[in-house]
Amino acid sequence: MDQSTINFAVYEDSSEYLGMASATMPSLNALTQSISGAGVAGNIESVILGHYDALTLVLAFRTVNQHTIRLSEPRRHTIDLRIAQQTEDPVSGTIKVQAVKHIFVAIPKVDNAGTVAPASPNDGSGEYAVRYWATYIDGEKVREVDPLNFICEVNGVDYLSPVRKALGK
Repeated sequence: MDQSTINFAVYEDSSEYLGMASATMPSLNALTQSISGAGVAGNIESVILGHYDALTLVLAFRTVNQHTIRLSEPRRHTIDLRIAQQTEDPVSGTIKVQAVKHIFVAIPKVDNAGTVAPASPNDGSGEYAVRYWATYIDGEKVREVDPLNFICEVNGVDYLSPVRKALGK
């Protein structure tokens, strides 16, 4: 039984701890085409295999510091979100910690320095255009989305493999 995120940490380049943050994950919104015509009673949406709208990651930090400034450098950043999730086995009654890691290659597109007020966090944030996203659960890759290299792998199946083959890639 899934229960909760216990905590998480933000890293750059797999080693540099970036501090306390909250994250708004990208949404995978599939590209679609409307299909109508002879043989179709009205309109239907055709979901285009492995193709998604632009992905955005949002990181909100309590304060502006050297790490948040570095994330605004106009270049590719490799950002890791390492999450400890709590699960419970209702049969045995044991509580377990599940490791989830999201790896993003992203480029900053919005740097919001937040609000400055006495005795309060300034809640600055950054929005990042995601070029690559991989998700690992307990060390096993369960999702990889890499639009520039035509990769859309979910649970071990690369749905764009036949597309790469058809395109000679």
